[in-house]
Amino acid sequence: MPELLTLDDAENLGIDQVHDLYGKYISRSEASLLGTFGFGRDLVDSAEGAWIQLRDGRRLLDFTGGVGVLSHGHNHPRILAARDRFRQRRRMEVHKIYLSPYVAALGHNLAALLPGDLNISYFPNSGAEAVEGAVKLAYKYHGGRRGTILHTDISFHGKLLGAGSLTASSEIHFEYPRLPGTDSFAYGDLESFRLALERHTDERGRSDVYAVVLEPFSASSLRECSAEFLYEARRLCTEQDILLIFDEVYTGWGKTGRLFHFMHHPGLVPDVVTTSKSFGGGKSSISGYIAREPVFREAYDNPRDVTLHSTTYHGFGEETATALEAVAVAVEEDFPARARALEAILVPGLADIAARHPKLVAGIAGRGALHGVRLRPRAQLPTAVRDLIPVQLAKDPQAFAKLITGAVIAALYRDHDILSFFGSTQDIALIVSPPLVAGEKEVRLFLDALDAVLDRGAPRLLADFVKETATAARRTR
Repeated sequence: MPELLTLDDAENLGIDQVHDLYGKYISRSEASLLGTFGFGRDLVDSAEGAWIQLRDGRRLLDFTGGVGVLSHGHNHPRILAARDRFRQRRRMEVHKIYLSPYVAALGHNLAALLPGDLNISYFPNSGAEAVEGAVKLAYKYHGGRRGTILHTDISFHGKLLGAGSLTASSEIHFEYPRLPGTDSFAYGDLESFRLALERHTDERGRSDVYAVVLEPFSASSLRECSAEFLYEARRLCTEQDILLIFDEVYTGWGKTGRLFHFMHHPGLVPDVVTTSKSFGGGKSSISGYIAREPVFREAYDNPRDVTLHSTTYHGFGEETATALEAVAVAVEEDFPARARALEAILVPGLADIAARHPKLVAGIAGRGALHGVRLRPRAQLPTAVRDLIPVQLAKDPQAFAKLITGAVIAALYRDHDILSFFGSTQDIALIVSPPLVAGEKEVRLFLDALDAVLDRGAPRLLADFVKETATAARRTR
């Protein structure tokens, strides 16, 4: 019988053992990349709210918001209690033969919270699965008679083959097979959108477009569509019977100051909206798409097609029970108001930092509790730095932006015990995304730390980062 590591064994592994196992069984490069920033050489002991406790005793402020997953913070007591209750009562996890009271209740609550007739929900596991489910729904709604789907030119909808076909991000630099019939238009640009529709309209005025998928607020680029664009896109889609899909995987559940970002615009209702990340309260791997009732009824609500789109894990018991509580917390603790309160501190604070560091900060952008700081690019890397980094990276036109932003992240972690990350679009930015359980104290700590880091200036930050990277590389050999 093979020797298996137990749960006790896993919890007692040291960092060198973890690196060794990653190298053998997971990904050497992943371990090496994370090690570059220092946090790849640390192990977490526990986490609560906006804070992380390391095994070595350091206490870190987590300003990543779990990359969208942790609006509730780490280990929210109500989320933990809901999961404990489910287990203590030995509720059934999943069974495709029985109807689930948790699925029924969660579907009801989403219909109650969302506007219009967004009444019918489906619950897979990841954001990409929710997007793909929405796309399949749109295609089936048209009975396969239309063959084109439109997306924006800065989109991020996931990394599965289908969702990846609709993603336009520098993070996906390898050309995988794509869904047939995809086309793009410039984000938030009405003229570009109209031209895209015209490209797929025949001489008799019949559209071949079955769906348009877009992010009303693009979390990866920190841009948002104007009200004018969204209302007109809705009108054109209605006019041509095209399903309008809003991807709110990141921005759902209060992140930008409304329960869903599109709800900043009264009367605006998509045909389908997708959600994930904070939908599971930081504990549950769950996503969802919510469709307008007539759309779902037309596509799937008949005996022949009822299981045409399904998964074994749809309605997984503990996941949907957790999401029920996560939604209740977001509503009862008024996450949208929390995001607006954080915005009231972040916006002037970041603007002040930008004014104090004009040589480093090119601009700030964002809404609610989701912002970014773009650091000013340079035409060339300093010679001393260029000589220390791989040739391939030195030739990258984004090399300076990646390095200087990485250097700021490393300094925040090393010198100020703050965990942060940067976005992965064409315009690299330090993402400022606190959990919605954070308060003024945590925001002030972050702003003061960022100001102190930028005070060091680009040459020193870059030199320290390159040296730290070289040291980390030697450790992982």
